[in-house]
Amino acid sequence: MSATTWEAAVNEQAKSPAQTTAAGRLLSLGRAELTLIGRNRTALFMSLIIPVTLAYAMKQAVSGMDLAGTGPSVESVLLPATLGYVLIFAVYSHLTGAYVARREELVLKRLRTGELQDLEILAGTALPAALIGLAQCILLVVLGGLFLDIGHPTAPHLLIAGVVTGMVVVIGLAAVASALASSAESAQLAMLPVMVLSLAGSGMVVLPDGIAALLELLPLSSAMELIRAGWTGGAGAGETLKQLLIGLVWIGLAVFAVQRWCRLSPRRRAAPCRSLLPKRP
Repeated sequence: MSATTWEAAVNEQAKSPAQTTAAGRLLSLGRAELTLIGRNRTALFMSLIIPVTLAYAMKQAVSGMDLAGTGPSVESVLLPATLGYVLIFAVYSHLTGAYVARREELVLKRLRTGELQDLEILAGTALPAALIGLAQCILLVVLGGLFLDIGHPTAPHLLIAGVVTGMVVVIGLAAVASALASSAESAQLAMLPVMVLSLAGSGMVVLPDGIAALLELLPLSSAMELIRAGWTGGAGAGETLKQLLIGLVWIGLAVFAVQRWCRLSPRRRAAPCRSLLPKRP
């Protein structure tokens, strides 16, 4: 689907008087973006297959470990890591590329000429990826309890808080990372630092206590701690409040960074002066 067709679909769905509200505009934009995701096989593969594949590989690795007496159990390692993979690959990775592609195709710039506000454009573009990520998290939690003999969360409110916090953080980071990329190809490099740090240092793999203590302030570390506490029951009100505050701080930083650096229009370089001169015979 071309950028013109995509924009026409959004405008057509927004013509109805019943969809003049902010919610209606978000739904219109979200439906158009969902159509694009359905036609993008690479995006579907990254969103649906990779988290499950990594979860299976993680299960094989964890099942061979002797975690008795070391603190974490199999269930406190496997499922939280899988939900973290969903946040990274199904939401952050896909959304960074989507923001860059829509911006460079001038889709976001043209949407600003209508009723959509800047925040609505960013939120509407992120809506399908966020819903797919939430659906995957719910499915993994249910299937993990039924078929993997992992058990259900003992503190579901902490699990929900962790997933929601992580979702908002990765959406904000995706918008910020898109400002660092000048093309859809370079978006793969722009998202790499956050992806590597999160996979290696935010509790998606087992790390020694000394190293883990140094990495607890990473963007997704607090979300992963809350998700893990959803299965273990948490480490007390003080620790839970600390993780919530860290998550809120990262949400605030992400919002500030989006307002400061995120661009909805491409930065076009001026043509060199020599290209304006007449060609020599």
